[in-house]
Amino acid sequence: MRALYIALNEVRLYLRDKGDLAFSLLLPIVTVALIYAAFGGETPFQVDAYVVDEDNGLYSNILIDQLEAWDGVDVELLTASEADSKLDDSDVLLVVFIPENFSENLISGEPTRLLIKQRGNAGTEGQIVRSIVQGIAGEINKEFGVRSSVGEILRDTGIAQDRINVTLERLLEEERARPLVGVNETTPGEGSSDFETQFLPGIVTMYVLFAVAMTARIIVEERRKGTLERLLSTRLSVGQLFFGKFLANLSRGFVQTLVLLVLSYIVFQMFTPFTFVQSLVIAIIFTGAASAIGIVIASIARSEEGASWIAVVFSVISFMFGGTFFAIAEDSAFYLLSRISINTYANDAFNTILDEGGSLADTGTNLVILVGVMVVGLVVSRMLFKVVPGGK
Repeated sequence: MRALYIALNEVRLYLRDKGDLAFSLLLPIVTVALIYAAFGGETPFQVDAYVVDEDNGLYSNILIDQLEAWDGVDVELLTASEADSKLDDSDVLLVVFIPENFSENLISGEPTRLLIKQRGNAGTEGQIVRSIVQGIAGEINKEFGVRSSVGEILRDTGIAQDRINVTLERLLEEERARPLVGVNETTPGEGSSDFETQFLPGIVTMYVLFAVAMTARIIVEERRKGTLERLLSTRLSVGQLFFGKFLANLSRGFVQTLVLLVLSYIVFQMFTPFTFVQSLVIAIIFTGAASAIGIVIASIARSEEGASWIAVVFSVISFMFGGTFFAIAEDSAFYLLSRISINTYANDAFNTILDEGGSLADTGTNLVILVGVMVVGLVVSRMLFKVVPGGK
């Protein structure tokens, strides 16, 4: 019970320390915002396609509809005078002109051309729009080539032209909806391409490990100043003091991860209530393992600077080899090295829950390893833990 009082008192002091709170709570939130701004988003690009429709016919509408159907493309219709004015002022760099009688010429089998006006090389966005328009025009050409060939073959069969047209249109619509050759997009590496599931586990584990450096330094400082020794005069045993410090570190990490997970729950809506609870369990176990390692570092360090240096080196190695933000391929040289990082097991567990739809039972091996690290860390740190420098 006395160990619990120590933990509650340190959490109370932690929540009152504005500088500590800013580092452990606000900094992770800012990191989430910056990474989301850099890597988040719905589409790989967003472009505006400027079109002048002087035809307003069936096939000009089909061309515009197919252009709008492309992900990331917004079509803006202009009049001819507006387009010329914007091109002259370089407000836009490329405009597609659909000429009069475009649809009528296509239906009658007469050749027709789109007109593309551009400034310079039209820029990256203009080049993308031009390529898309050329692709759509190519598809329209193929369709009319099919219509012409079928009409030629069936000319003397006595089949009504209306029936041929209706059948052809139905078959072409089926081809547009289910093309013979399609394109699938995938993201290299394992897992989801969603920002939230890709980066959140790394952010949680990274900032918990940052807390290791603070934990180790604080304990060494309290030992040097005699704070730990004075606490023993309150009838605390060394074991109670040791366990109270562990619970305090665990509680601080719990508060930090709880804030991050709640924000992710609200902002990104990436959890169900069940996956939220499961993620919180993983975060608590990882925090316990990191806290135990932090006390080991504090027990062997002789100065605050030494504690900080050891903790920073440990944290950096864990970030680098733990797949903190990017998956490490099993056939790479780093894969075996990643097994020494506790981040690896926490990140794998988070990804199993958030990305693969698994449960805590599916993360059993990872959680057992983290619990093992926590237990071994507590045993070793208790053996090395000293209240007085050079003493017991």
